Amino acid sequence: MDKKNPRRFRHLTSINDLRIDEIEALFSLADRYLHELGDPHTPYRIGQSIQVASGSILATLFYEPSTRTRLSFETAMIRLGGKSISSADPATSSAAKGESLADTVRVASNYADVLVIRHPRDGAARFASDFASVPVINGGDGAHEHPTQTLCDLFTLKKENKNLNELNVAISGDLKGSRTIHSFVYALARFGAGVTLLPAHGMDLPEHVYWRLLHEYKCSPDRPVGNADPEVDALYVTADQPHQLALIAEPDAIDDLLKKDPKRTKKAIDAVYVTRFQKERWVDKDQDYPTVDANFLKGKEFLHSSVMHPLPRVGELDVAFDDDPRAVYFRQAAYGVPIRMALTSLLLSLSQKEVLEPFETGFRPSHHILYEQPREVGGQCTNPNCIVHDPLDGKYALNKFHIIDGKVPRLRCHYCENDIETFFVANRRQKTYELAVQRHQLPKNPSDTIFFTSEKNAQDVGYVPRAPRRATHS
Repeated sequence: MDKKNPRRFRHLTSINDLRIDEIEALFSLADRYLHELGDPHTPYRIGQSIQVASGSILATLFYEPSTRTRLSFETAMIRLGGKSISSADPATSSAAKGESLADTVRVASNYADVLVIRHPRDGAARFASDFASVPVINGGDGAHEHPTQTLCDLFTLKKENKNLNELNVAISGDLKGSRTIHSFVYALARFGAGVTLLPAHGMDLPEHVYWRLLHEYKCSPDRPVGNADPEVDALYVTADQPHQLALIAEPDAIDDLLKKDPKRTKKAIDAVYVTRFQKERWVDKDQDYPTVDANFLKGKEFLHSSVMHPLPRVGELDVAFDDDPRAVYFRQAAYGVPIRMALTSLLLSLSQKEVLEPFETGFRPSHHILYEQPREVGGQCTNPNCIVHDPLDGKYALNKFHIIDGKVPRLRCHYCENDIETFFVANRRQKTYELAVQRHQLPKNPSDTIFFTSEKNAQDVGYVPRAPRRATHS
């Protein structure tokens, strides 16, 4: 690579890497592919190919099982006229020999022009982008995000004639472990949609995701509880099968929600998004879990709801509902091809009819200061599933944090975006530390600053508490 003129390219590791206008541009290109290449008998299916990607190769590096994401990405590249190569089973790749993701990405960048990565560790896609010399797309990283699924979801809603900035969306199931939901709620909030949360018991949104919705995107999700016990997360009744619950709608619960916000009185629930129990992310794999069926959806507020599911389903969405005209989940899966064709085309600058400049400049710059410190110094991300704690890749990872300034400052991991609420700020030169909330102003010079997540971290490397600040009098 020419160091004077380095190649500039774009990664997609979070839905927040894309501006709203970029998402709209991507939808426009996907629509064009559907119009020009669609199956005349199945309008939501791409049935023809073009040759704009001739000579290009896409590699899928999947460390977790996948059907729709992997196959739709590979189909998208083939429909564009390119080729795809795949490492779909870590047991048959060098990962089984102990090779790190960092090394795999370095090597695979020499074989392909774009990499799609799925990994069980939160933040793995952002981490991989540090070592790739080609664009990296997040195909799902731990419980962090799944941005391309969200692009499919939003595109589906648009094709169902839904106005994204006026939507009311109810989301049911495992909201804690589902990376799909985390990307989806960020996007809904940014488009100005209303969100109603119907979590399975104990599976509410992670605190840091909820905090971002409230404070960064000015979205206040609703949680209907009706006259039920205020300790429960949503409204359920026991179904016929053990460890399965049926979701019910308290007669006045959702009506009350709609009355809270004048914007919502115009329409009821536009979409119901159902998710499976993310069994792979829970220690207790035998938990009660709600089902959504026609009985739940018979209420007037769901009369025109689009019922969505990212699939696979494992009992939480009744198969008897498949023939209902409100069921859009199989079309939702089909739209994965035109959406991923459009994304691949834009990342590789294959399309000459679209504005490509926004997709050629890497990540959107964060307005939060980024602090980088060696792994051996300071505190690490407190999320135990973050890529920084991976036995193989942890040694490659720096401790990277953004300061989220506010009344109570937060430390956000650069990789998995988990927030640390209690942390200590240390001065490298003075070898002193203090609790972040005790400072009048957070440091602006990253080179002089180290962060610790506990006092013990600081004291173990020779730092001492800073003397109390004297009060100033005017």
